[in-house]
Amino acid sequence: MNIRTLGAGVIARDTRLADDRELIYYDDPGTTLPAERSIDTRDLDPRPETATMRQDVLTGDWITFATKRQNRVLMPGADADPLAPQSPTNPSEVPSLYDVAVFENRSPAFGPALASAVGGAPAAIDPPRGLDDLTSIGIGRTRTSVGRCEVVCFSPEHAGSFGTLTPTRARTVIEAWADRTAALSALPGIEQVFPFENRGEAIGVSLPHPHGQIYSYPYVTPRTQRLLEVASPDLFARILESEQASSRVVLQGEHWTAFVPFAARWPLEVQLMPHRHATDFSELTDAERDELAPLYLHLLRGVDALYDTPTPYIAAWHQAPVRVGRDAIRMRLELTSPRRAADKLKFLAGSEAAMSAWTAEILPEDAAARLRDAIASVPAP
Repeated sequence: MNIRTLGAGVIARDTRLADDRELIYYDDPGTTLPAERSIDTRDLDPRPETATMRQDVLTGDWITFATKRQNRVLMPGADADPLAPQSPTNPSEVPSLYDVAVFENRSPAFGPALASAVGGAPAAIDPPRGLDDLTSIGIGRTRTSVGRCEVVCFSPEHAGSFGTLTPTRARTVIEAWADRTAALSALPGIEQVFPFENRGEAIGVSLPHPHGQIYSYPYVTPRTQRLLEVASPDLFARILESEQASSRVVLQGEHWTAFVPFAARWPLEVQLMPHRHATDFSELTDAERDELAPLYLHLLRGVDALYDTPTPYIAAWHQAPVRVGRDAIRMRLELTSPRRAADKLKFLAGSEAAMSAWTAEILPEDAAARLRDAIASVPAP
């Protein structure tokens, strides 16, 4: 086991699962866990072949067909939680008790290019040949869906979300995001790294365990490609200046500002942006990471204070591509929710789903005022 010391006193312990997938434990500063970690002794089936991508000739977008994901676990009980620490009755994915754990997804949308050393996934049949290959457009084009998908377990508890963590644990997760962003960006063929958290059954979450994911793509995602067409080195600085001068700011610190954007599409939509240009988690300073932990928790708890029941959301951490646009694209959180009232959701129907032509029902200024009041109603972490 390789042991590394990261920022804020977090300790990373690198190891492998029974089928050679990577597993990294991230220990809180001052953790009470022992230094030893159990070995994964499960007898696992061979890993599935890496999925296949097909290109949409009308847009140039690549669509991954990960058919093995049809069989993934759906809302199990605590005695069958695949993200909980292993027990005699629950042969889960994580052998030992942990603070934070990150491991390769067993049935990923994006998988390895090379065969595993321990009889794992077979080598990719037709891997991408770089960005020029993937940006070329033609009928019937396919490639093996090479990349990496990882699961980030925020806690060993069976239920919860990022917002239920302590500030210390949130800081450990941020350190894990930064560590994994750097490591995944260095893998051959990776062009963009995307940490995110899906929260709530209305979003399609299949596990109640507090966790997120990290997707590492072999291409620059369509949303980011569109941004690259309009981005300039000062674009995000100008956006932040404009939002900070508006009535849409909901939370602000020394290093971060959270705001409802000027042209918000969703009933609940918040961006959280660093005041300094940083392309991804790995470029954040210790001071920026330290402030982010309690500030992000305060934002999420304010979101949950809007209604009597927890609000479903997608927390999407947009980061600059690995090789292009890094002088222009600043990292940011985009948190969105389809919840437009206590018992109502916004569904994407004809205009939004088919034409990407949105109609919003709530003014961003009104949404920001409600969220500010909700944030003020909960104590700061």
